[in-house]
Amino acid sequence: MTMPYGSRLAAMMTRRLGRECVYTPSARLALYLALRHWCRPGARVLMSPVNDDVILFVVLAAGLRPVLAPVSVGDGNIDPAAVPESTWRSVDAVLTTNLYGMPDRVVELRRRCEQLGIPLFEDAAHAIGTHVDGQPIGTFGKAAAFSLSKHVAASAGGFLAVEDARTRRELELLRDALLVPRRLHDDLAATLRPLARSAVRTLHLVRPVWRTMQRLGVLERDDFRMALHAERLSGCAREAPSLAAYEPWVRVDLHGFRSRHGALVRGQLTLRMDRLDDDLARRAVGVSLLSGTAWASPALRDRTAHNGHLPLFRVPLLVHDRNALIERLVSHGVVTGYVYDPPLDDYAGAEFVEPSPDPSAARWFASHVLPADPLLARGITNALTAEQAATAHPSTPAAAPAPIPDTTPPTPLGQ
Repeated sequence: MTMPYGSRLAAMMTRRLGRECVYTPSARLALYLALRHWCRPGARVLMSPVNDDVILFVVLAAGLRPVLAPVSVGDGNIDPAAVPESTWRSVDAVLTTNLYGMPDRVVELRRRCEQLGIPLFEDAAHAIGTHVDGQPIGTFGKAAAFSLSKHVAASAGGFLAVEDARTRRELELLRDALLVPRRLHDDLAATLRPLARSAVRTLHLVRPVWRTMQRLGVLERDDFRMALHAERLSGCAREAPSLAAYEPWVRVDLHGFRSRHGALVRGQLTLRMDRLDDDLARRAVGVSLLSGTAWASPALRDRTAHNGHLPLFRVPLLVHDRNALIERLVSHGVVTGYVYDPPLDDYAGAEFVEPSPDPSAARWFASHVLPADPLLARGITNALTAEQAATAHPSTPAAAPAPIPDTTPPTPLGQ
């Protein structure tokens, strides 16, 4: 009997979570599977506007309407108490973010979803190893999407965790229908890219390599957000649900997001999964250091005071003049990623999302958060001290002005 694709990796994740798992080449494909399986086309999904733009395009590709929620100014996750009752009654599903590994208010969100009879989906890409009241993130909702390109620093691999074996088998069939044949070039790239990143960091070449890539224009993104290409995106709505129609947006920075990777890639992922607990332990040490600095968000301090030091993917530090600081940190060998600014409603507009009824907290958090890699905690602390980084305090965020529309003609996707 032929075993399902990626069954060995899925079994490893099942043992960790206690839930049935489907292996996928990426977390974005895992999320797409969940949305297609449980949501009818046209359904409305409540989600945070402080999120990766790729997630927005996955939701659109599934033929769904993103409904953006008010967020907590301390962590950028959905604030359930701030969501109007009229919005709760109008949505068909809820998608968490667990931004940087900081858990959503998932107990309250689950209670709300149970009352309304709608599914709760967990985006757990940043949250392997995060627990709430002793229960792992990824086990609260109907399904949860995990990524191996985050904590174990791979460039492929993900999981969809579900409640039972029957659902797992159904989703394996849907996954198999969406996979595209592997190419040796893609498998080699997925295998070698993490090794190259590690070598660049070990040899202290981060600054020259990053500057060279900027000058050559070979970075996938020139800004925190990819180009929207609104006119082209609008035309795709006629084809939704369709992963193929939205692939130019969904595949950005991960071109093999639905490639059927071979044994070479899966073997490397198995080795990296074996080292996951060591990675989580080292992250917790880094979080301990960074949460004690002046730049740590109050939400981070509160969380670590009550639950110990979480093995976060990134540590949310709050600073003034964040964008200029990011540029200066490159000189210290620190490249900052995973900045989700502006919020998705300012980025995409009302044609593609239902804007948040109160965007002020999302705008403040998105413009001040500096996601710090806990594995580089000491170096980042030294760099921020050298740059005299000023702490930003979120107590009274002022509403940010609406962004000025970009009138620059669009360039071809991927350039």
